[in-house]
Amino acid sequence: MKRIVFMGTPDFAVPVLQKLLELNYDIVLVVTQPDRPKGRKKVITPPPVKEEAIKHNLEVFQPEKLRDDFKMIIDLKPDLIVTAAYGQILPREILESPSYGCINVHASLLPELRGGAPIHYAIMQGKDVTGVTIMYMAEKLDAGDILTQVEVPIEQDDHVGTMHDKLSQAGANLLIETLPSLFNNEITPRKQDESLVTFASNIKREEERIDWSKSAKEIVNHIRGLHPWPVAFTTYEGQVMKIWWGEETSPLNKSGNIGEIIEKDSNGFYVQCGNKSIVKISEIQPAGKKRMLVEDYLKGSQDRIKLGVKLGD
Repeated sequence: MKRIVFMGTPDFAVPVLQKLLELNYDIVLVVTQPDRPKGRKKVITPPPVKEEAIKHNLEVFQPEKLRDDFKMIIDLKPDLIVTAAYGQILPREILESPSYGCINVHASLLPELRGGAPIHYAIMQGKDVTGVTIMYMAEKLDAGDILTQVEVPIEQDDHVGTMHDKLSQAGANLLIETLPSLFNNEITPRKQDESLVTFASNIKREEERIDWSKSAKEIVNHIRGLHPWPVAFTTYEGQVMKIWWGEETSPLNKSGNIGEIIEKDSNGFYVQCGNKSIVKISEIQPAGKKRMLVEDYLKGSQDRIKLGVKLGD
């Protein structure tokens, strides 16, 4: 039985660890990020991978800085290291340690969307298909040779939350299909075509802001690509308003300036976008309030959403 060290941190990595355990792979150590404060009360909370590891009585290692504290991993002499959204760069000494190398489960069809937010960018860019890549890890970010890939369609009503779950499960399944061939030396790794590389760096705050001058389709993709985290936002009369959901609609009999609320009904309000297109917003989070349907927000007072207000000013 090959000795495997598993390295992962968030929910995305949990199904991968679960699948390895279901098939009785020998997990000799789980490496994950340290416990962190979470929520408004800043309660110290273990990462999801640690919680899963504890359920199975696996040994857990949580170095604050892996580059300064990795001897324990090498001393275990693992045959293979599997990573999935671990969250720290692996030092060269670790990369060169296992006899079968270090492989990563990455949520994109590399060389597209290297970086920490590939699911967000796949949706924001309006792609119909994304996928998962099993790859050798390298010192350069997500640049290692490709072992296997699988495509996963993006449906019109998908968002980051649904695609996260689909890709996590697809990654777990693909890894399990890949390991026997890897251990039998039946895979010829494929180098990434550097001319096709695109990047998906972690989302910055300003990238969450909606640009109403873009087309309705682009804005809807932007909203889906940030749902349910970190969530797109605009401003309404100078206050931040998070936009949880919207959809492109047919042209109305009226129009307005870019970003202007030009119409409303019982379950949403309509915003003028670029290229004479219109988005209907149906779920929001006004400043200081919880996430809610526009329908419920308007039940308190129809004046809470005023026609003629220009969003983003």
